Amino acid sequence: MEMKPMIESIVRELFYTWQRDAVQPPKPKVLYIFCDSTAHEAYTDHFIYLSNNGVCYDILFLDGETSAWLGMHKLECGGVGQILMADEFAPAPLEVPRDYEGIVIPELDLDNAARIALGMKGTIKSEIAFSALVQGKFVLVGEDSSGLKRSDRRTMKTIVLPQPFINLFSYYKQELGMYGVEFGEQKRLAELVVRKFRLEQAEHVEQSGAAVTEAVMIDRGEDNNNKNQLPFEGKLVSADWVATELKNHRFRTLIIRRRTLITALAKDLLKANGIAVQYADEG
Repeated sequence: MEMKPMIESIVRELFYTWQRDAVQPPKPKVLYIFCDSTAHEAYTDHFIYLSNNGVCYDILFLDGETSAWLGMHKLECGGVGQILMADEFAPAPLEVPRDYEGIVIPELDLDNAARIALGMKGTIKSEIAFSALVQGKFVLVGEDSSGLKRSDRRTMKTIVLPQPFINLFSYYKQELGMYGVEFGEQKRLAELVVRKFRLEQAEHVEQSGAAVTEAVMIDRGEDNNNKNQLPFEGKLVSADWVATELKNHRFRTLIIRRRTLITALAKDLLKANGIAVQYADEG
């Protein structure tokens, strides 16, 4: 007799854990692209801010224009008629954005701005940005970039482009904005990332609330064509719940969400009473 309470306790604990995990969506993740292995040091506060606000991040270091390091894997761009393979486990630059909700490029130079604006590939930044935009991922760029690569600044001992090139850089930035690239102050890029995810979360909650309101209206009979429909807002449909609802009122259709589970006994009870199951997003 002592086994039954213990089993019930274990089942309740497992069900509680499953419920807790089900309501917690996976954390969003972004990729920061830096010019070299030291450029990220100025953005330490960004990473602290992202972590404190539930956003994961990875860092990619350029190892030149056509190669970069993502963790322990070396990425290589493919040139015309050739494929460079330095790390068989590393993804191609075009594959990288699949694992992220967005790409952050604190410093963009004139060369890569031109490549992205013209749809040209051939560099790590241009290929990743192109792929992210095609896949509908956001690309966030520091608007106060000088337009000169770090290596160029060190070599030419200058930190500012001549005015004609500044005008050209501004033109390319306008073109990038037309393609979906977003710009923000370098020091506020992390804040902009967090704000984007918060807005998306708020929109999702608003849409979910609208769906629940519609389901409640159906339950109250405010839609004359759906008086026999019953919405279910929980995570698990049990036989006890079905039996209780049948005692309270009759219904012909049970409306559930796609992630809702139905126990085997509940399915049998629904079938025995001629009740159909319909997903909330179906017509």
